[in-house]
Amino acid sequence: MAKPTTTLTVLRTQKLTPHMVRVFLGGPGFDNFAPSEFSDSYVKIEFETPEGQALRTYTIRSYDSSAREIAIDFVVHGDIGIAGPWAASVEAGAKITIRGPGGAFAPAESADWHLYAGDETAIPAISASVERLSGDAIGYVVVEVGSADDEIAINAPNGVSVKWVHRGASSDAVSAESAGDNSPIVTAVRNLEWLPGNPQVFIHGEAQAVMHNLRAYVRKERGVPAGSASISGYWRRGRTEEGFRVWKSELAAAER
Repeated sequence: MAKPTTTLTVLRTQKLTPHMVRVFLGGPGFDNFAPSEFSDSYVKIEFETPEGQALRTYTIRSYDSSAREIAIDFVVHGDIGIAGPWAASVEAGAKITIRGPGGAFAPAESADWHLYAGDETAIPAISASVERLSGDAIGYVVVEVGSADDEIAINAPNGVSVKWVHRGASSDAVSAESAGDNSPIVTAVRNLEWLPGNPQVFIHGEAQAVMHNLRAYVRKERGVPAGSASISGYWRRGRTEEGFRVWKSELAAAER
């Protein structure tokens, strides 16, 4: 079934870090947007390019019915890509069409503890999820970014520790020695003290680090069942979103 399509108006933008811009959307189209119940709620944004229409997937950082606005955070690396340069230069009044939302994850109150991990691309979903945790929740948030300049405040309960891991360069410029299998977040998550009880795990980010390393660690070594583990790649180094979708399809077919 096709997702609903909504045209929204850019209200304003906010530069959060040297590599992340928040875009606020609203206008008359806001009434046609129905939020989902998931904290990893995402939409596909339509961009017109010289080659034709391109779709890019982004998480809804927040939905504010009182202010009548939606916020979406974009990772920006200069003029690389399609969505990032748009977010960095777009002005209030511009129109953008989105499809969705979709989603599949929300914090489970039944979990004994929680583990959230990812890179810059996962910050919106991690932040939105952590904000839904109960005040007595315990667990970890581990986020890999280029440097301290890329850190963003995450509003976690007192019992949920937030750890930032620095790879030493932005995700588009990092060397192979600090990416993929060698991503610092892999070691950081493996070094966490594994708490007693049944956890709920949310790990998303670069596919090589997440799907070829952390997924195996969580699912096989730690024995977390599939129903309690949302672990997948949001992107893959060296591939466009279109190429990444093909890669994910091929991987799923191979695993079957």
